[in-house]
Amino acid sequence: MDSYISDIQNSLYDTLVNYIDIDFTLWLTWLLTPLLITFVLPLIIVILLYTTALILYVYKWHWNRVRTTFGQGDKWGAARKAVAALWDAHGWIWHGYEVTGLDNLNNNEPGLIIYYHGAIPIDLYYFITKVLLFKNRLVHTVADYFLFKIPGFSIIAEGMNVIPGTVQTCSTVLKDGNLLAIAPGGVYESQFSHNYNLMWKKRLGFAKVAIDAKVPIIPMFTENVREAFRTVSFGKKLFLKIYAATKIPVAPIYGGFPVKMITHVGKPIPYDPNLSPEDLQAKVAQAINELVIKHQRLPGSITHALLDRIPYLRLKNDLVKHK
Repeated sequence: MDSYISDIQNSLYDTLVNYIDIDFTLWLTWLLTPLLITFVLPLIIVILLYTTALILYVYKWHWNRVRTTFGQGDKWGAARKAVAALWDAHGWIWHGYEVTGLDNLNNNEPGLIIYYHGAIPIDLYYFITKVLLFKNRLVHTVADYFLFKIPGFSIIAEGMNVIPGTVQTCSTVLKDGNLLAIAPGGVYESQFSHNYNLMWKKRLGFAKVAIDAKVPIIPMFTENVREAFRTVSFGKKLFLKIYAATKIPVAPIYGGFPVKMITHVGKPIPYDPNLSPEDLQAKVAQAINELVIKHQRLPGSITHALLDRIPYLRLKNDLVKHK
């Protein structure tokens, strides 16, 4: 009899332990899922960047075979188109990416594109692919110095004409008849602008470049870019101190949310020899702020940005936003 009772007790104990184990597993899954979604999804961008580097390496080191296959004469042309197709597909699937005002880019003339810098400038990657595929023009870009120290980035910089950017080098690119994109706020803006506020301080380099090259400035802003990826809002003072001392962005980034993204290209601001760099900076900042006010829901909302993927709800949200 004692043995029978003992067996029942052991059975009940095993059942209870198994139940607790299952219940704890479910609880742990619910707990960690949001963390996985917010911090693992940005790895998609890293994967795409290294896929880009891989494609460019293939075209660089195996060009003779590629040329025989495709019969093209430009070493980088086919590689860029392949990379553009990759990024355009990702933008269309994950963000329903669109561009408005693409006609504001002249087909043949140079221009300086000034844009707001999101936590990750993924919108710029998509925009470059659109211009390459639909305008057959490569947008040269200026990147922060720390990026050139990342393994694998040098081949991307070489293939896609990414430069660190001084006034002289940028001016030369424009004088050669190219398009050039600069985010005056740079990494500082990407890390610490949490509500689409421009953080240019007294940076006048881009204005000096435009004046020296005598080219128009095209303002650009991407709707919901900071809803796709965000930097954490806590610990700002600490991250600011670290950034000021090292110029390395350390504020954690989370996101990768499949929000609706639309890049809005504004009307060109023509070259005016009577404008000083300070006056031109103010004029460009005003143009971008007007794009933000016109197209962006403030404060930003990840939920609404996700709902914008549904055309009916986007139209409804737009009516509410502009009331």
